[in-house]
Amino acid sequence: MAMTQMPTPDQPLKLGTRGSPLALAQAHETRARLMAAHDLPEAAFEVVVIKTTGDDRAMIASDKPLKEIGNKGLFTKEIEEAMLDGRIDIAIHSMKDMPTVQPEGLVLDTYLPREDVRDAFVSLKATTIHDLPEGAVVGTSSLRRRAQLLSRRPDLKLVEFRGNVQTRRQKLADGVAEATFLAMAGLNRLGMTELAAGAIAPEDMLPAVAQGAIGIERRVDDARAAQLLSPIHDIPTEQRLTVERAFLATLDGSCETPIAGLALIEGGEIWMRGEILRPDGSECLRAEGRASLSDAGELGIDVARALLDQAPKGFFDWKRG
Repeated sequence: MAMTQMPTPDQPLKLGTRGSPLALAQAHETRARLMAAHDLPEAAFEVVVIKTTGDDRAMIASDKPLKEIGNKGLFTKEIEEAMLDGRIDIAIHSMKDMPTVQPEGLVLDTYLPREDVRDAFVSLKATTIHDLPEGAVVGTSSLRRRAQLLSRRPDLKLVEFRGNVQTRRQKLADGVAEATFLAMAGLNRLGMTELAAGAIAPEDMLPAVAQGAIGIERRVDDARAAQLLSPIHDIPTEQRLTVERAFLATLDGSCETPIAGLALIEGGEIWMRGEILRPDGSECLRAEGRASLSDAGELGIDVARALLDQAPKGFFDWKRG
């Protein structure tokens, strides 16, 4: 294998990212891991902020559900275009936001060690979901969280709630809602874990597929980027996400779909749990399965098919509305 040409301050490796505080924290984590892996200075890596269509639309329509703004690709399209035309070398993504299929010419095959997968319950008045008074207002933009919450507490009133951590915190202080949810992984990466009243166990609220994982995308033919990324790739995270994303792809999941799923490695096995819900929380279907690590390729597909077999006629009709 040819010697990898290392990036330098004069010719840095360009890391593309969205510009939110969390996206930047993820880009900085990636840069730090690359610096340590290759014993290179910070100046050898340039973080390039790219505004996406999704960012613009979300800002303009902050009171609308994500499904009315567009699909997951809205938050990646411009970044991927910048990589295809050579303006950036790699792109750093929150994996729970990523479509299951990449554009031609790009590959997503590097994952950092996965963070906490749990959802965080955030409230200035309550410590758990069960502490909320009857009819309390809860803010969330996640169709999954809305459906899961309504399946447990159908008495609650749900309102649209988007924005960064600081914005959501201010909305709680202003009384727009009594509680909301964030990802524990994001709070950990931002050093803001004190905002969480508590973390919700996956047994109580199964997380989004790939929650807590950072993925790094590159051009298929960029052998240099592949070699630079190889030392920071986490194989257990790859094994878990391979199963989860196969599960999601089989269900044709997107921002419009209340789907939850989590794969865990236990010894030489991988354990996958998944669920699908009606948006109003009136029905929740669950399935799980296990496979050896050496034979886990079909596990996500099998769990998804078990859910599809359970689903009554008309269960997915709302997806076509």
